[in-house]
Amino acid sequence: MSTPVRPPLKFVTFEGGEGGGKSTQLRLLAEALRKAGETVVTTREPGGAAGAEEIRRLLVEGEPGRWPADAEALLHFAARAEHLAKVIRPALDEGKWVLCDRFADSTLAYQGYGQAQDLGWLQQLRSQIVGKTEPGLTLILDLPVDIGLGRAAEHQRYERMGRAFHERLHAGFLAIAKEEPERCKLIDATLPIEKVAAAVRAAVAKRFRVQL
Repeated sequence: MSTPVRPPLKFVTFEGGEGGGKSTQLRLLAEALRKAGETVVTTREPGGAAGAEEIRRLLVEGEPGRWPADAEALLHFAARAEHLAKVIRPALDEGKWVLCDRFADSTLAYQGYGQAQDLGWLQQLRSQIVGKTEPGLTLILDLPVDIGLGRAAEHQRYERMGRAFHERLHAGFLAIAKEEPERCKLIDATLPIEKVAAAVRAAVAKRFRVQL
């Protein structure tokens, strides 16, 4: 007897480099889902829970070289562990949708591809901390580095890292999308906001078989 195929978790993550419009598109998708009668929790990483928000301040404030890359990765996963335990898993258990601005793919992209940390080590941490709570869909908002940095506020640590870092970051997200095409969907973030939102809704409707 074949094992039943597990439906994707109603857990949608928004990924990509700086300036891609993740928070805007997350908000618009949440509005569309709520209009369709769904219950939605919106959250972000790093952060999303009380202790994780304290770790967020350590990560996004200060000078670009404040932390060694391995320490940064561990801080991200420490915040993620609490976020999963206190917010994401309880919401999913209650049948709610969870929309998250960044998740574990950002750690692979930023600390792995961007800062040359061992991808195998990061994947081991991901497996241990995230386990079966992988996103049902990851939307990677893709745009050229120059456009993204031009849109970004440039007041956080990561936004002030050099262009070469952001080029590696961009390549990293493309590699992640190629590695897991079923879970990851590339969205052209150079399009007008309304067209990006339409592409997001279409990807969600297809993956979860919902009417939006």
